[in-house]
Amino acid sequence: MADDTTPVPATARELTPRLSGTALKQLAESGSFAVDDSTGNQMIESLEGVIDTLQSRWDALQKLGQSPLMSETATGKWVASHMLNTASDAQGLLTQLQAAKQEFPTYVEAIKLAKQNYRDSDAGSRDSLKQLPVDELS
Repeated sequence: MADDTTPVPATARELTPRLSGTALKQLAESGSFAVDDSTGNQMIESLEGVIDTLQSRWDALQKLGQSPLMSETATGKWVASHMLNTASDAQGLLTQLQAAKQEFPTYVEAIKLAKQNYRDSDAGSRDSLKQLPVDELS
């Protein structure tokens, strides 16, 4: 039996994003999230790769939402039902993949905004430095 000091395996915890795409986008819109172009591009490339992979395999993944073919015995029916329920319950693979498929484009939008924030901040810093008298820089 687990107590408060026993670590709970990841599979037993509720799988929810620590920072939703919407929350990240709000941070970017407020200017609280900024990222340089190189890092932002790598992040976007990675997310778009996952999105593309999910999209290309989506039809096959949908099979997880169907009861698998099992024997007609009571055990076979129970196992098929259990497999279907665990794939599509709140923590199920299919449920989590659907959530990711919907959430990732918002992360991409947030990163694009964050890249612009970084460029704006960098330009502002550069302009501020240009305003300093040369003798203060020595």
